[in-house]
Amino acid sequence: MSESGQVRTVWTESELTAIAIRAFQGLGLTQTDAADVVRVLVLADLFGLSTHGLSRVESYGERLMVEGIRAQPNIKVESPAPALRLVDGDNGVGPLVGMHALRAAMDAASQFGIGMAFARGSNHFGPISPYSLIAAQEGFASIIGSNATTTIAPWGGSDARLGNSPLGFGVPNPGGQPFLLDMAMSVVARAKIRNALKRGETIPDTWATDDKGRATTDPKAALDGFLQPIGGHKGYGLALMVDIFAGLLSNAAYLTHVKSWVDAPDEPQNLGHFFILINTKVLGSPKWLTERMMDFASILHDSPPAEQGRPVIMPGEIELNKMAQQQVTGITLDAAVVKLLQEHAAKRA
Repeated sequence: MSESGQVRTVWTESELTAIAIRAFQGLGLTQTDAADVVRVLVLADLFGLSTHGLSRVESYGERLMVEGIRAQPNIKVESPAPALRLVDGDNGVGPLVGMHALRAAMDAASQFGIGMAFARGSNHFGPISPYSLIAAQEGFASIIGSNATTTIAPWGGSDARLGNSPLGFGVPNPGGQPFLLDMAMSVVARAKIRNALKRGETIPDTWATDDKGRATTDPKAALDGFLQPIGGHKGYGLALMVDIFAGLLSNAAYLTHVKSWVDAPDEPQNLGHFFILINTKVLGSPKWLTERMMDFASILHDSPPAEQGRPVIMPGEIELNKMAQQQVTGITLDAAVVKLLQEHAAKRA
């Protein structure tokens, strides 16, 4: 609280990291595990992805308090083949399991040039771009995905049978900004529809349908209905591919076997993730990669914009520029999120 009694909403990265770690410790995590979770969520807020940042302390916290998520899991990593890792998250907080899987895949790729980790026994692990950035900073190109609670109807179907599974790619650029592409398989995430409902706003009719499959601008009807996949049947196919890799092959839940964290907050979701990493250092020198990445970007940037004042950009530029700005000016959080962090931090023993 400020001296005027108002909740402070602008924080430096280090301040926000410190209070968020204390908040997750207040929810039962160890300091080391809380630091893993917070690293992912603070990066999300730095990128401007507030729906997937520290605002998630609300949903993660509710499930931790009813023991739907295990606060202190026994996460195990197995190596069934030289470059392959299997991660059992033991129903831990998603970003914690995600960071264990990322490190396992990086370890394999460091040794063999390429590495892959399948994770099971997890929960919502935040956005993909923080993991892609961490990997890129260590010299790894990445393909990362996760499955999710069912919110999309199969193509031609009339009820939700697959999740809005995110898929992301990252490529390092030792001399500049990495390439970061983070996309869900729907036109928008459900979090954006929930936020529209909270604000009393309508939504575009291309975002979702009602429970009868009809396009709607009503966020309440959309939340009761289905998300629209990107690219129609092509997005449907991509969503299935992500679920096969993240859920089926990882030995996690998949499709309708994934439990809803909203409808059953006290039950494990058993979400799955996959991390495919390539060690770019074995492909060439940092100078070689920088020259090629800068040339790649310049070819796109040099395209005359179709609309004045809106130049061509590369995936990840908006988020990385936002991060650079907020690292100077501070990270802005919703007052309700700050209050919740403070409440949980106060519980720390």
